[in-house]
Amino acid sequence: MPGLRTVFSTRAALQHLAPRADLLIGTVLLPGAQTPKLVTREMVASMKQGAVIVDISADQGGCCETTRPTSHSDPTYVVEGVTHYCVTNMPGAVPRTSTFALNNATLPLVLALAGKGWRKAMQDDPHLRAGLNVLEGKIICEAVAQAQGVEAGVVEGL
Repeated sequence: MPGLRTVFSTRAALQHLAPRADLLIGTVLLPGAQTPKLVTREMVASMKQGAVIVDISADQGGCCETTRPTSHSDPTYVVEGVTHYCVTNMPGAVPRTSTFALNNATLPLVLALAGKGWRKAMQDDPHLRAGLNVLEGKIICEAVAQAQGVEAGVVEGL
């Protein structure tokens, strides 16, 4: 019976399911780091002719070896008979809606920073603190530091 099936993104699962997939949507994100290539060219070649890959992680390099960034004006290309949609900044297709969504998600954080000051807001909110990448001239986010080939700094009191 046809239907939607979601799976945990392991190489083994992708290798097993790729030949049967009509649509593969890649949504891998490692904040501050390049996306790992979970879908190999061989997996893409094993897919059905006319299948589609939507690589939402194209902004960070994409999770498919065959991903290359595209734009809203020229969004698709074909590799190994598989259509790829790898538009960077996908929310740009719906700017008004995405602006409202971004505002709704970030306004509470901005209000906390403005009301408490940055240090107290970071101490009170582990999610806000997890978004801190650079402080006092030091890269403190491990993934960003690694991508830049430097050692991550340590910040006391956060």
